[in-house]
Amino acid sequence: MAQQQSARMTIDAEIRVPLATAQLVRFDVYGPIAGVLNSMDDYRVDLALTPRPSNARACYNSRWSPHRFERLGKVYIVPPHETVQACSDGSSSQMSILCHIKPEAMPAEMQWTDRRLEASLDVRDSNVRGLLLRLAHEMRHPGFASEMLVELIVAQLGIDLARYCTRVHDVPVSGGLSPWRLRLIDERLREVQAAPTLNELAGLCKLSVRQLTRGFSASRGCSIGSYVANARIDHAKRMLLCDESVKAISYSLGFSSPSGFCYAFRRATGVTPREFRQRVPRAPAVAVCA
Repeated sequence: MAQQQSARMTIDAEIRVPLATAQLVRFDVYGPIAGVLNSMDDYRVDLALTPRPSNARACYNSRWSPHRFERLGKVYIVPPHETVQACSDGSSSQMSILCHIKPEAMPAEMQWTDRRLEASLDVRDSNVRGLLLRLAHEMRHPGFASEMLVELIVAQLGIDLARYCTRVHDVPVSGGLSPWRLRLIDERLREVQAAPTLNELAGLCKLSVRQLTRGFSASRGCSIGSYVANARIDHAKRMLLCDESVKAISYSLGFSSPSGFCYAFRRATGVTPREFRQRVPRAPAVAVCA
């Protein structure tokens, strides 16, 4: 994970086999964080052995709107050559079993549709979790033919991950919004201005407010109100990493006063805008503010 300086990863144990590298890692997170997960040529699979930091979520930023962040579950997988923007609020020390698995361990090349990418961030499969826990045990207590056993576990893990993704593809979403409507909503939220009303978004999508709210919840698994609120907070975080004043940011985002913006930001993140600025090192303006 390429992160800001407010987090540190420590490798406590590691086993390398031809198909994979398995590691026991500890993430020490010091305050709110934003960073990039890049699997490079391998699959990145992570099982949290202890709770993840507060409000941990991620976005496939080359595929999705920059405002679409989905919850990071206990297990997630990032496919090869995909980049994920991850963020969280608060401080914590978190342990994970982290595996970098070569594509050859998967039975076939997977087609990563939007729904599969979304499901990859919260892999709810008991077989996958059980295999990762078995790997964690082997890392802590290596025994006779440990490397051979890890190789067998990784091969089985590849099969179960492929089966999980296939099931996701086979299960249709009923009652959701069409992709073009979701795209229109994301494009509107990309604009730095006052938050849209439900009536505005419904008109944009040519739906009633009831159809919009029910369809959006079915598609994204959250209310459209919370989605819009998160988009505004994400806007605010990026702007706070630039040199704009809190007052200017609050009016740019459509708040009636800086105090209203500070209250909303603290309620969403647990820190004030000023505290967020102090805790998260500023990145170059071209990288963060573009």
